[in-house]
Amino acid sequence: MRSTEDDSYDYVVDQEGGGDYESVQAAIDGAKAFPSERVTIFVKEGVYDEKVEVHSWNTDVDLIGESETGTVITSDDGFEAIGRGRNSTFFTYTLKVCGDGFYARNLTVENSAGPESGQAVALHVEADRAVFEDCRLLGNQDTLYTGGGGARQYFDGCRIEGTTDFVFGGATAVFENCVLHSKADSYVTAASTPQYEPFGFVFRDCALTADPDVSEVYLGRPWRDHAHVAFICSRLGSHVHPAGWHNWSRPEAESTVTYVEYENRGPGSSAVGDRVAWAEELTPTEAEKYRVENVLSGESTRGASREWFVR
Repeated sequence: MRSTEDDSYDYVVDQEGGGDYESVQAAIDGAKAFPSERVTIFVKEGVYDEKVEVHSWNTDVDLIGESETGTVITSDDGFEAIGRGRNSTFFTYTLKVCGDGFYARNLTVENSAGPESGQAVALHVEADRAVFEDCRLLGNQDTLYTGGGGARQYFDGCRIEGTTDFVFGGATAVFENCVLHSKADSYVTAASTPQYEPFGFVFRDCALTADPDVSEVYLGRPWRDHAHVAFICSRLGSHVHPAGWHNWSRPEAESTVTYVEYENRGPGSSAVGDRVAWAEELTPTEAEKYRVENVLSGESTRGASREWFVR
């Protein structure tokens, strides 16, 4: 039976039986479709070994963990294990979010498949107006997939760990006060920004860190020709390659990508690096366009409210 302190939530998940449901998926499946008011789900501490999907009809869901490190949603699906062919990356998620207006706080989403499993997504987000605060996203290759052209997503105070392309996809996504931790010499981002979108990935006031034996990490490479990535006012560790960016062995992409930096600091910043000629250092006027409110509150091809993002 749930305690009185849990009464502020619509549903409580407790694998020990002290809530409304014992699994996260059961709580989501039990929620009203297209609710008129937000649905709040509180997840008590525990390791929830399950693949979870927030369906497109599960709009306006809050998923709140009891603690960032103690509430863990985990699975171990990987590309090699599933073997569903060329596109099996997109079946490997631990948590998949398709319902617009999603909000998550204080939890860990992990794909525990080892690096030998290849692509293994922890968090797969296709939702528009999705917000993640104080979450840990843990994996190796392809940890975080930000999908959906026109989708707008915001990550604040999150820790994201991985090896190769561990932030990838075509959404417009802002990362503030986040830690991006590289576990191997490889690439942080692989953006596939659609040509018609004015912004892709924007990292502000973030910290790029790495395991002790990691020394050559690129900020990004273009998954698609119009990849758009900005690092602004962030601290870049010595593991960041002086060139900064990689063309993925496609020189033709150098004229179509947008890779920019502004007032970064640290031993891996452009101030001390020898950046590729086709990346840019923004002017103060240009950097002003990358204000969070401007990036996220702009017109969306998904047709949602223009001014949804309010700090």
